[in-house]
Amino acid sequence: MYDYDLLVVGSANADLVIGVERRPGPGETVLGSDLAVHPGGKGANQAVAAARLGARTALLARVGDDAHGRLLLDAQRAAGVDTAGVLVGGAPTGVALITVDPSGDNSIVVSPGANGKLSPADIRAAGGLLHASRVVSAQLEIPLETVLEVVRTLPPGTRFVLNPSPPRPLPQEVLAACDPLIVNEHEARVLLGEAGVSDVPEDWARLLLARGPRSVVVTLGARGALVASAEGMARVPSVKVEAVDTTGAGDAFTAALAWRLGSGEPLADAAAYAARVGAAAVTRAGAQESYPTAAEVAAL
Repeated sequence: MYDYDLLVVGSANADLVIGVERRPGPGETVLGSDLAVHPGGKGANQAVAAARLGARTALLARVGDDAHGRLLLDAQRAAGVDTAGVLVGGAPTGVALITVDPSGDNSIVVSPGANGKLSPADIRAAGGLLHASRVVSAQLEIPLETVLEVVRTLPPGTRFVLNPSPPRPLPQEVLAACDPLIVNEHEARVLLGEAGVSDVPEDWARLLLARGPRSVVVTLGARGALVASAEGMARVPSVKVEAVDTTGAGDAFTAALAWRLGSGEPLADAAAYAARVGAAAVTRAGAQESYPTAAEVAAL
């Protein structure tokens, strides 16, 4: 019996958000809206998204001993996330600087802060959390050596889900553990390099599968997603909605997918549900504030 449906190992940031009419070009200054501060970070986002859907969720992360860190911990607890694995101190809390244009598209610059101090030793010390979790999800806003330690500490029978964002080359040991590897178009192209020159998502999935993951999911925004494994490939449609803010929508997709996979759903069915969760998330501003409950997803 697992204590947690999902353990998220990853980043926790304070999101500093400014709305802009258009994003500035090189050397250009544009005026924006008033600054808004929200709890964020890909790891913290995934944990809140899963908990809000009803998953028993824990977060393993590191924040600073500061106001931003307290904001993040409060947001996790309010969503029902177990924060016993959240370490405090070592550096200031990570910060993400986000601009959002009228179409809902965003640009993000991350200062890792305490996220960069989440170490392999922290993972080894939290071995009990990993053994208590049905699925473990990670991203790359923490050190790659820490993600590698997650893979090495993973107990038999626990599923590993990775969204390689921000993308970088991955060790074979990490790729082989992914079930699935979840990428958007940008992440797929970075991982594949010159091999990813095709504009066809099925080609990206085929090439990524050949590198070792047990399954691959390519998110395609408003076009849904593509799922791929040894059993074949399938397109999963999304729900048409009017996008307000895409910030954190990919994290909501990943969290929902990981949770449903852990409950035994086939990959395509889990991805279809995750696409609805992601669609619901873009209809509201912010990241964690936009995440739907299971009832809201069912009503979409």
